[in-house]
Amino acid sequence: MRSPSVNAIASREARVRARTSGSLERYQRSVKSLAGGVSTSVRRAARPYPLYFDHGSKAHIFDVDGNRYIDYALAWGPLILGHAPPEVAARVAEHLNRGFTFGAQHELEIEVAERLVSLIPCADQVAYANSGTEIVQVALRLARAATDRPLYLKFEGHYHGWDDSVLVSYRPTPEAIAQWGDQPVPVGAGQRRISDAVVAQWNDVASVERAFRHNQGDISAVICEPLLCNSGCIPPAPGFLEFLRELTLREGALLIFDEVITGFRMALDGAQGFYGVTPDVATFGKAVGGGMPLSVLAGTAQYMDLIASGKVVHSGTFNGNPLALASAAATIDILARNNGSAYREMWRLGERLRTGMESILRQSGFSVVTSGGGPVFQLSLMSRPATNYREILAADMTAYSELVMALLDEGVMVLPDGRWYVSAVHTDSDIDETLAAVRRAAEA
Repeated sequence: MRSPSVNAIASREARVRARTSGSLERYQRSVKSLAGGVSTSVRRAARPYPLYFDHGSKAHIFDVDGNRYIDYALAWGPLILGHAPPEVAARVAEHLNRGFTFGAQHELEIEVAERLVSLIPCADQVAYANSGTEIVQVALRLARAATDRPLYLKFEGHYHGWDDSVLVSYRPTPEAIAQWGDQPVPVGAGQRRISDAVVAQWNDVASVERAFRHNQGDISAVICEPLLCNSGCIPPAPGFLEFLRELTLREGALLIFDEVITGFRMALDGAQGFYGVTPDVATFGKAVGGGMPLSVLAGTAQYMDLIASGKVVHSGTFNGNPLALASAAATIDILARNNGSAYREMWRLGERLRTGMESILRQSGFSVVTSGGGPVFQLSLMSRPATNYREILAADMTAYSELVMALLDEGVMVLPDGRWYVSAVHTDSDIDETLAAVRRAAEA
């Protein structure tokens, strides 16, 4: 596979540094008072240093030095309608003067819940929280209560939040895999050593069956990203989600879809609608709030009644925040218009971008594969598609990091892990500009 030019890489990074002195100044100031200089660990690895931004508009974001970027990071996924969509901003502003939060009930709680129940296949009822991590914890607590079993099954490489109970076997290194095998691998220091997780391999039927056999009667739920967005956008193999649905029904365990990324991004009815497999409960975040902090648990009455009755505790001062629900109401209204026409356009533009980049990079001598599609996909510098997390480790992340830097120099902002998000406000002009930037970056 072709390798990036060292001189080209150095000159690209030097140009970015020369244009972003305001970001560097702020970062150097920030590290003195803010741990790591950033508000979440993943941002610390940004090259050449974390950039600081002033504002965004539609599919573009502007840094403190006035540089404009076409944005395919979209705040790591929430900005399904791009930056500061006017209708959403107006709906939120309308509520600002009424009060930021009540710690009590309001009309929007009902309005948004009714919309969610009408759209999500598994939803008889919903519950609100503020982050994906929180709502996954509610889902797992619900599963333990419903089954009186202590364990849950997750897949290697899948991400279900930063809580100790789920932050295991997420992107383990080859060395960690060799040491731990299929045991839960902690991600960072300070995590509790005891985990309720049983780890299996994505798209591996035998691995799942073996896990159930070795933990007979103890697994309360299987949780998965129905499209493995966090580690390569690896789709389920044909029949795999159906297998999980049949197995959990047979074993008396819940099937939980973590749709924090896929929900309201792949389709209006999420990945469960897209793939035609209905879980018992599902978690939603990111896109459902349109950029405001909101997460949702949706599930069948059989399980949501445990929350309704008070048997399962679900609490949180900011749950059902009116500003977040105002944003959600407006976002869902826009996405549902004209029978979901926004999704047809996101899929068209996303596929044009995905296949266009594949073609350009291959013509330039790079090994490249893409997976996922439309509103969320992965670009990996490797020779063949991955079917599970361990296979995605073959991707050349060093070369990809240089591509990210080259694109930043070209005014295109993407995430460092190969994931690309497309919004409802990206245009053909944005795609044209991006493909031209990819071509220049590949040829440099």
